[in-house]
Amino acid sequence: MTGRADSTVLAGARVVLPAGTVEDGRVIVEGTRIVGGAAEGARSVDLSGHWVVPGFVDMHNHGGGGASFTSGTVDEVLTGIRTHREHGTTTLVASTVTGEMDFLAQRAGVLSELVEQGDLAGIHFEGPFISPCRKGAHSEDLLRHPDPAEVRKLMDAARGTAKMFTLATELPGGIESVRLLAEHGVIAAIGHTDATYEQTVEAIDAGATVATHLYNAMPGLGHRAPGPIAALLEDERITVELINDGTHLHPAALGLAYHHAGAHRVALITDAMDAAGFGDGRYQLGPLAVEVKDGVARLVEGNSIAGSTLTLDTAFHRAVTIDRIPVGDVVQSISANPAQLLGVYDKVGSLDPGKDADLVVLDADFTLKGVMRKGEWIIDPHIG
Repeated sequence: MTGRADSTVLAGARVVLPAGTVEDGRVIVEGTRIVGGAAEGARSVDLSGHWVVPGFVDMHNHGGGGASFTSGTVDEVLTGIRTHREHGTTTLVASTVTGEMDFLAQRAGVLSELVEQGDLAGIHFEGPFISPCRKGAHSEDLLRHPDPAEVRKLMDAARGTAKMFTLATELPGGIESVRLLAEHGVIAAIGHTDATYEQTVEAIDAGATVATHLYNAMPGLGHRAPGPIAALLEDERITVELINDGTHLHPAALGLAYHHAGAHRVALITDAMDAAGFGDGRYQLGPLAVEVKDGVARLVEGNSIAGSTLTLDTAFHRAVTIDRIPVGDVVQSISANPAQLLGVYDKVGSLDPGKDADLVVLDADFTLKGVMRKGEWIIDPHIG
């Protein structure tokens, strides 16, 4: 058999594929891609007793390693990207927070260059088109209605790299903005919203397809006024983001979402801010001061939760060990589903031959031991 000399066989692990888990499986890497057969003389790495899963795909992330995607320099943004790669996130979307329109347009230009060179998978605008009633860690003074012309301004500034906008779709211009985004193949996500059940249904019918961090920054589920949560959980067209850090969600709420929506409609995200992978202390989230204590980020003024310090390896570990979600379902939620939503499933999101060699090695206790991106070890498992 012919092949490149840099062919590597990862052998002996439990390999999670879309069709199921293969015991004593193997993944063959040649150059930057996964291939179907090994070249003669390929190097073998014994991963017995471990799991091999696809690299994680985070579609909602504001920073890490002390760096903010909203305000950091290019080098700082790259530091944040590297931090999350070291925790298994091989594909990442940069999320902004509410700011002045001209500033957000300028940031879109900076981040779009990193998308174009392959460091990011796209840009997510979270704010300023959100409800002051559910603003969370966003500056109320900078919020605005989702005027389609202003949504279009940010889309244009992103030069085709905008992947998602979070909108309070009940606000004036909300439904028209959803339609605009859907027409251009950009995800319209319902979040930071005070919408009723009926208003949420209207937005879904207009083309919204994602719930931004379900449960958080929206009215709670009520038996007479079910609000957005019921509408988002029940509709097969919606994928629900979940922040599984033990702070944003009670395990029962996460379990309810998995049970009602199904693993095929869940996307595990971090909603990380720059403290992720960096530590406690004082930070800025846009114009707002944040205090991180014991790994929990809260606004200095008002004490609202301000994003997370989560990394996706921790979200994976919690989902399997604490929430008792089957491994295959977690892989679907943390890799395949977000890759499909972002339109990159032809390259990432599973361990199928032909895709990028993006993968994570976990030990028997689901602790991260190795990360490979495009055929190169970011963290070498030093096994076998």
